[in-house]
Amino acid sequence: MSVMRKIEGWQTKAFVWVGLPLIAVIGLAFGSVDVLPAWKAKSGSGVAGTFTAQREDCGRRTCSFYGDWVSADGTSTRTDVILYDEPDSLSRGGTTEAIDSGARKGVFATGGGATYLLVTGLTLAGVVAAIVWLVLVLRRLRKMMRKSAGSKHLIPQSGQ
Repeated sequence: MSVMRKIEGWQTKAFVWVGLPLIAVIGLAFGSVDVLPAWKAKSGSGVAGTFTAQREDCGRRTCSFYGDWVSADGTSTRTDVILYDEPDSLSRGGTTEAIDSGARKGVFATGGGATYLLVTGLTLAGVVAAIVWLVLVLRRLRKMMRKSAGSKHLIPQSGQ
């Protein structure tokens, strides 16, 4: 067996036994919770209100605004929530219209954006990874059972 074949085999095994379950768990745990709220916000469903940006957290490539959201009628508030799909013009202390559609950690700017696509993609990746992993595990188990059943016939019986 060549060195490249051993490496490919090791990488494939690592991906199947570690990578796929990890993708499935991350996709399903983080994406599935916010898929419905993201799509509801995209269609304009939810409680309308105003988001006030109190702080901005920046990573390597993007920045996110956190602040308070108050419903238009003043009956509902959410504090220290993230604003998804924030407008480029928003700055600390600024306000923008936003919809609370039930996302666990935030509200969505009414101007729209691509969060619904990102969350949907993450969830679909989790579902596909889970299905592929389950199929591979079932195939492996079936193969092991066939091999085990075939080897029983090769064992000599005592007293014969």
